Amino acid sequence: MFKKNSIFWYILKRIALMFFVLFAILVMCFVLVKLLPVTDAEAFGKDMNLVLQRREALGYNKPILVQFWIFIKKSIFGGDWGISETLYRNQDVWDVFISKLPATMLVNVYSMLFSVPLGLALGIYAALKKNKWQDYTISTLVMVFISVPSYVYAFLVQYLFCFKLQWFPLQMKSGNDWLSWPMFVSVVPAVISLSFTSIAGLARYSRAELSEVLTSDFMLLARTKGLKRSQATLRHALRNAMVPVFPMILGEFVGILGGSLIIEQIFGIPGVGQLFLNSITALDYNFFMLLNAFYTLIGLTTGIVVDISYGLIDPRIKMGQR
Repeated sequence: MFKKNSIFWYILKRIALMFFVLFAILVMCFVLVKLLPVTDAEAFGKDMNLVLQRREALGYNKPILVQFWIFIKKSIFGGDWGISETLYRNQDVWDVFISKLPATMLVNVYSMLFSVPLGLALGIYAALKKNKWQDYTISTLVMVFISVPSYVYAFLVQYLFCFKLQWFPLQMKSGNDWLSWPMFVSVVPAVISLSFTSIAGLARYSRAELSEVLTSDFMLLARTKGLKRSQATLRHALRNAMVPVFPMILGEFVGILGGSLIIEQIFGIPGVGQLFLNSITALDYNFFMLLNAFYTLIGLTTGIVVDISYGLIDPRIKMGQR
């Protein structure tokens, strides 16, 4: 029914490879976690018996292969990632993870809505003003923003906008009113800090693609046929230049769930990134395994979506063919 070299088989192969990589990473993380020290059950006081029963059910006294099979059967197939032993004592790991997800999504969605239009606009403007002072200025700023880590911008934003000017609070507002105006104002510093790198990346990529298209032969042909420079740019150049840029944007949108580990910690965002760092500090291994699987799956899914989107956006690109 489906040809061997069709996009259907290509997607199936990529998904199979994705799960293989995910499985390999889970194996490595599980083995490494088992090499780390475990908090003594006596440290849990009145909850000691509950912790011992839970560890017995997970096969802590059995060979590591048996433990891994129990882990796969309970977590991957059963959806039971265990309970928190140290960070959120005796609370279900999955429930805590779901409760932290909206904060991460909120900040990263706002960041993408802000950075994508601005990054594309700067890239297009720099390409149209190639080798002029506007292009040099934008290109220099892009190199600076890409080179500096996002947490440096976070400290600068906190100092300038939150401490000196006092336009925004230092930390994200508490509560679950995610779409309220006070909540939006409180996440603006984190959104700005996250956006610098995305804006710079999109600006550099879109400038490079549009500059190449503007100097191509078909653009010269369009001009000789009587089209003005603005008409040729809008009808032909932008359309062709955005073909490789849009998959990059799709990848960014898929990857928003990944969040930012350090940014969430700096601005007190009660999201998945902060939970991941806290789980490592607290030696809460159940949280670590769930969040490690989550971030790995997000990264692998982003790669597949980007690759497939090339063929969907530009029919000339035949995915899965030799």
